[in-house]
Amino acid sequence: KQFATEHELLVVGGWGAGLEVACWLCGIENLIWWAIDEPDFVHQLVEFIGDWNRQRMEIILDEGVDLFIRRGWYEHADFWSPRLFREFILPSLKREATMAHQAGAKFGYIMTTSTMPLLDMLMEAGVDVLIGVDPVQGRGTDMHAMKQKVRGRMCLWGGVNGFITIERGTRNQVKQAVYEAIDALACGGGFILSPVDNVRDASEHTWQNVMAFIEAWHERRYYQSDNCERC
Repeated sequence: KQFATEHELLVVGGWGAGLEVACWLCGIENLIWWAIDEPDFVHQLVEFIGDWNRQRMEIILDEGVDLFIRRGWYEHADFWSPRLFREFILPSLKREATMAHQAGAKFGYIMTTSTMPLLDMLMEAGVDVLIGVDPVQGRGTDMHAMKQKVRGRMCLWGGVNGFITIERGTRNQVKQAVYEAIDALACGGGFILSPVDNVRDASEHTWQNVMAFIEAWHERRYYQSDNCERC
């Protein structure tokens, strides 16, 4: 923590998990059917997992992290309708965001696809940063519309696809993706440029594209859109 403070680094803790754990244990299809046919059982399961997760959170938050992150890869609207999300996911999300805030930390939530129908509930829950804004593989992701909806209320983290764009794309495609992400998401602040989810390939091609990513960021990091009002 002292080293991070001296070097202005973010101290991140996690990974929290809620209904996603139930998906691992039971299978997503089974869990969705049970949410409809056996909702009381799913409520009990989610509460049991939530108690376990909050105990884990307490240990991490006691260390003074700046940001606590919860996984939400299997909690998006491809699997859970807004009604089911509100019933089975939102309550624990609210409790965990409150815990993080009471400990002086921000609360981040990873969700890389089908986030648009859930944005209002994420802000209602108190999520500080949505991690995983993916314009390529993120189903239904409209970066301009997303920015307009959450501006000033929730930070957005991502903007460029890691696998298809950075690992498989050309240098020019990478730079163009960075420009588009900054143009759509940076105005007014509240944006962290990042590959989604990450870059794993270590080939020379990928390294060159990573350098192109950084170069494009350097070129546009102080960029102010002439049409920033639309954000």
